[in-house]
Amino acid sequence: MTSIHLPAADGTWRERTLAEPRAWGTHPGPFSSRVAFAAAHVVADPLGENVPGSPAAVDWEATLAFRQHLFSHGMGLAEAMDTAQRNMGLDWPAVQELVRRSADLARSAGARIASGAGTDHREQLDGVADVVAAYEEQVGFVESTGSQVIIMASRHLAAVARDADDYRKVYDALLGQVREPVILHWLGEAFDPNLRGYWGSVDVDVATQTFLDLVREHAERIDGVKVSLLSAEHETRLRAALPEGVRLYTGDDFHYPELIRGDGALHSDALLGAFAAVAPAASAALAALDAGDLERYDAEMAPTLPLSRHVFAAPTWFYKTGISFLSWLSGHQPGFTMVGGLQSGRSLLHLTRLLELADDARLLPDPDLAARRMRVLLESQGLHR
Repeated sequence: MTSIHLPAADGTWRERTLAEPRAWGTHPGPFSSRVAFAAAHVVADPLGENVPGSPAAVDWEATLAFRQHLFSHGMGLAEAMDTAQRNMGLDWPAVQELVRRSADLARSAGARIASGAGTDHREQLDGVADVVAAYEEQVGFVESTGSQVIIMASRHLAAVARDADDYRKVYDALLGQVREPVILHWLGEAFDPNLRGYWGSVDVDVATQTFLDLVREHAERIDGVKVSLLSAEHETRLRAALPEGVRLYTGDDFHYPELIRGDGALHSDALLGAFAAVAPAASAALAALDAGDLERYDAEMAPTLPLSRHVFAAPTWFYKTGISFLSWLSGHQPGFTMVGGLQSGRSLLHLTRLLELADDARLLPDPDLAARRMRVLLESQGLHR
C-alpha cells in the first residue's frame, strides 16, 4: 500500500493511504445510448517559453497520447475548446495545429471529433460584420480538417452586440452557410465573465428565448447545443423545449450524472471537461447505461462528482489547472506545466484535495507514481514531512 503525508491549512499533516488501482476496462467504440464528448486539455512543452503572453509551445506527443486515452474509453473528442485554454494561453496558430493533428488522429482511430470555432484570432473587431467575418475564417478552417464544428461563444460579439438582434444577425449568417450540422456552445459567465449577457440579456429566461428562437429556425443545421450554465433546472427546461432531433449536450460539470441519466422521458448527452479527468469511470457508467443497468450507472458516476465539483470550483475558469494536474498525477504527461503559465491558477491545498478525491474515485492508475509526484510538488514549495 502507498502512503503519503499531505499538508493542511493550519500547518499540520495527515497521512493518506492510497487505494489499490482499479483495472478499468476500455471501450473501443462509441456508446449506444448517449453521445459523449470529452473536452481535452493541451500538454505544454516543459522546455517551451510557456509564460503569460507568449505563443503556446505544445508537447504534441503527450497531447495526442492523451486524446488516444480518451478514445480508448469510448469518448468523442471536443477539441480546442475552453478546456484547451482558448482565450487563456492557446493562440490561433497552436489551435490550427491542434485541430489538424487531432482530426487526423480521430480519423485513424474511427472516433468522433468536434472542434471549436470562434473569433479569438482577431484582437479587435469593430462591429457585427467583423464578427461574422472572423467566425467564418475559423469555421472554414475547422471544416477543412474534416472535424465537426462547434460554434463557440465569442467575447468579441459580447462586446459589440447592442441587443439580441445583433446576436441573431451573426448566428443567422453562420448557420446559413455551414456544410454540416454544428454544435452551438452557450458558455456562461461562471466560465468566462466576458460573456455576461450573452444572447443580448443578463436575464437568463430572456436570453434563453432568443437562443431557442434561433435553434428552432435553424434546427436542420444544428446537431445539438452545449449549455454550460451550471443550472440543472435550466437545462432540463431547455432540453424539453428543443426541436426534435436537436441534442442537449450537457456542459454542467456540477450535475452531469443526473442530467445524462435523464428523467425517463428526456436525457442530456455529454460534452464535458470533467470527462477528460474521469474518462475511465464515465466510460464504465455509460457502458452500464447502454446495458440498461441504472443502479450500476449511478454507482460508477457517484464518486466522480465530488472530484468534478472541486475541479470546477470558483473561480471556475481555472478548472483547466486541475485537469492538467490530474493528467500529470495519472502519468499521462511528463510534467505539470501549462501554456500561459496557468499551472499557477490553483493553490497547493486545492491540488492536494484533488489527489484525495481522485483516489476516492479510484482514478489514480499508479498510486506510487501519483504519490511520488505529489511529494515532488510539495517539496518544490518548501514543504517537507
